[in-house]
Amino acid sequence: MQKWKIALPLLLSMSLSGARAATPTKGADGASTAATGTINLNSASAEQIALLPRVGLKLAERVVAYRKTNGPFKKVEDLMEVKGVGEKLFVVLRPHLTVSGNTTLTQKVKSTGTRSRSRTKAAKAA
Repeated sequence: MQKWKIALPLLLSMSLSGARAATPTKGADGASTAATGTINLNSASAEQIALLPRVGLKLAERVVAYRKTNGPFKKVEDLMEVKGVGEKLFVVLRPHLTVSGNTTLTQKVKSTGTRSRSRTKAAKAA
């Protein structure tokens, strides 16, 4: 019972600090600096697609190549047909995707990440 009195507040503080890390940051003028907007999968360039979280230029080029080969995306879920885009990544990207309208995303969206930062050297070496 004594261990829980110590461990519970520690666990609560860890979960609360994780929740704060996901909130958007504020600029010098107090405005939110979180990137907002959408990417139209059917008209965006590779450079624009690379603005999405966890998407680099190589994956963005694969999306453009897929679009050239297979025609326009009918729905955003079709993005999972591109090599390198699975369900986990798609869930992160979905809020930023559209297949109609203009591309309005103008800056890189930062990924909040889901990995633990407390990995040991032994775990990294394995």
